[in-house]
Amino acid sequence: MVGRWTFTLLCGLLAATLIQATLSPTAVLILGPKVIKEKLTQELKDHNATSILQQLPLLSAMREKPAGGIPVLGSLVNTILKHIIWLKVTTANILQLQVKPSANDHELLVKIPLDMVAGLNTPLVKTIVEFHMTTEAQAIVHMDTSASGPTRPVLSDCATSHGSLRIQLLHKLSFLVNALAKQVMNLLVPALPNLVKNQLCPVIEASFNGMYADLLQLVKVPISLSIDRLEFDLLYPAIKGDTIQLYLGAKLLDSQGKVTKWFNNSAASLTMPTLDNTPFSLILSQDVVKAAVAALSPEEFMVLLDSVLPEIAHRLKSSIGLINEEAADKLRSTQIVKILTQDTPEFFIDQGHAKVAQLIVLEVFPSSEALRPLFTLGIEASSEAQFYTKGDQLILNLNNISSDRIQLMNSGIGWFQPDVLKNIITEIILSILLPNQNGKLRSGVPVSLVKALGFEAAESSLTKDALVLTPASLGKTTSPVSQ
Repeated sequence: MVGRWTFTLLCGLLAATLIQATLSPTAVLILGPKVIKEKLTQELKDHNATSILQQLPLLSAMREKPAGGIPVLGSLVNTILKHIIWLKVTTANILQLQVKPSANDHELLVKIPLDMVAGLNTPLVKTIVEFHMTTEAQAIVHMDTSASGPTRPVLSDCATSHGSLRIQLLHKLSFLVNALAKQVMNLLVPALPNLVKNQLCPVIEASFNGMYADLLQLVKVPISLSIDRLEFDLLYPAIKGDTIQLYLGAKLLDSQGKVTKWFNNSAASLTMPTLDNTPFSLILSQDVVKAAVAALSPEEFMVLLDSVLPEIAHRLKSSIGLINEEAADKLRSTQIVKILTQDTPEFFIDQGHAKVAQLIVLEVFPSSEALRPLFTLGIEASSEAQFYTKGDQLILNLNNISSDRIQLMNSGIGWFQPDVLKNIITEIILSILLPNQNGKLRSGVPVSLVKALGFEAAESSLTKDALVLTPASLGKTTSPVSQ
């Protein structure tokens, strides 16, 4: 029997290891003690845990196991119990939960302090005799790797912690009543821990299961990206230190709900930042973050340069004059600059800095009537990419732009070295292309997870290969350096 159990355990562990080895996460949600406590506290409320405490059958439990399990206490105890009309919990509170790492780094210790007042009604006195009772339920959260289902965290070994039970009389009365109260307290000492274990612990376990199910639903809420949407699926969970970590795969779906890209097999492992008392962290690999620029689909701009940017139009004419004076003289007040972006811009994260690279085709027409451009340039441009947040909206902003490489693709004014026009061309795309792209990006990406976890706003940071979202400081919203 032991051999079979050992074999099953090893198979479970091996299966979990193989899953983690073959499915590389592209996102990780790390939940710290604060989130776990608040979510579990809410689930306990939803499961009416305090009502369960108020309905504990104290009197019947005392009759079943009087004074520490001794079957017979004699006529004195029986007489005491006969003089009790009722004994019940009148008020109950669950105090602030504690979540700590256990001695095993892959387990959590959950402590649930209980505070109760019990009332005793006896014909020996007209007033209610009240007891103040405090104890603490403890449980372990560990990973269940059984073959019956996927690996998941479960709460088990729930019981009252040793030495946590305190019972005292709130108000002293007559000698006879005090003696009765003392005997009742002695009978409650063995009865109450058993009641907590049998009546409350199943509710605590159900609450934890409900909390975990809710968390899985939260991570599956789609994130809208222009006309597409990003969805996450759980690959596997883990417990590390005092956190629960959900390792996620991602997929991109079009407006019809068809999967257009899977992100599960990331080429590199994610760099995991330390939580540093942060309630939660959502870490997104750069493969997933690339989807944030999906709004920047290939597009075309045609601008009457002299009308929109007359100063730049004048400098462009002067720059062309250095190459070909005759061509510069052909430029009219209706001259047109046509800008065409090629494909979706590429997004990179390198050592904590984000960058967007894009291919641009730029053509200059001498007038609005001209059918052929004076020349066509191919431009490899790049911009610093900065993420900022507004509430739970994640927004990408492109700062500045540089023309890293310019090629002459076609020319009607003879061959020339395109770097001669580098400064003015950079200024044109900076003045025309960048504001348009930032305008499209300004709508942002809603991250509903932030508010679902109980926070009003988020802030972002970059590691060497990922974007990290954490709760914003109170009243804090990050802003871009420039728009």
